[in-house]
Amino acid sequence: MKKKLMFIFNSHSGKGQIKNKLLEIVDIMVKADYEVTIYPTQAREDALGKVRREAKDYDLVVCSGGDGTLDEAVTGMMLSEQKVPLGYIPAGSTNDFAASLKIPKDMIKAAEIAVNGKTFSCDVGEFNGDSFIYVAAFGLFTAVSYRTNQELKNILGHAAYILEGAKSLIDIKAYHMRVEYEDQVYEDEFIYGMITNSTSVGGFKNLTGKNVLLDDGLFEVTLIKMPKNPLELNEIILSLTSRKDESDLIYSFKTDYIRFYPDEVIPWTLDGEFGGEHQAVEIHNRCRALEIMVKNRESYPK
Repeated sequence: MKKKLMFIFNSHSGKGQIKNKLLEIVDIMVKADYEVTIYPTQAREDALGKVRREAKDYDLVVCSGGDGTLDEAVTGMMLSEQKVPLGYIPAGSTNDFAASLKIPKDMIKAAEIAVNGKTFSCDVGEFNGDSFIYVAAFGLFTAVSYRTNQELKNILGHAAYILEGAKSLIDIKAYHMRVEYEDQVYEDEFIYGMITNSTSVGGFKNLTGKNVLLDDGLFEVTLIKMPKNPLELNEIILSLTSRKDESDLIYSFKTDYIRFYPDEVIPWTLDGEFGGEHQAVEIHNRCRALEIMVKNRESYPK
């Protein structure tokens, strides 16, 4: 009996390049001895629901799209009655997690890995009961990705995020909150925070720290305090752009569990998509909770 594969794709991701590669991708899947069911997503959270309901009926699920499509497929898989391996063919404008897993941007090469590669058990984040695969964030720039319209993303790529972010710099919003992890407590005014399991965020590599592994059960956490003057703001920018943790205005650490208690309800982003508005937030690392197809079975990155 042939193995069964469900192929879910977002035809609008990136520049819609999947439309020109679809037949070739499906041919690769069939040649790998899969019976293929093809499903183009129709609306937001369509991939989530499809994977959640039907993953148990397949031997492999492959999704194609941007980080948002991947996030939906991961969330659906985490909610599924039975988890099966997930293949990913990146087709968005950023594709942070694919870069961390060394999944190539070339869709045909990525398709080959999705069906003929090895399974890698990677960590998954749990955010107040929701799931994310590589980043949960609040504050400065976090609204950029889901505010930037798809057409602008397609035309400008990474520049779209930078342009939208520049407009946000006019008014820096700070959030007073208490942050707890392990036996540590920080209470301060923060303009930005990210909890990551990735070597790349927003297309910028090495922003999440050193020695990042995607299967070690630990998040990399970055919290940026509110600068009191332009000199402190420049210090933060220099520290981030130089990738050196030399500023007292930035907290960087690793943990598997963290809690946030802000004084107000604040918006969050999960994998570049709007993650809702929350006051108390608990984030857990679900170590090696998802099998994803990669070229070589090893800890990532190497």
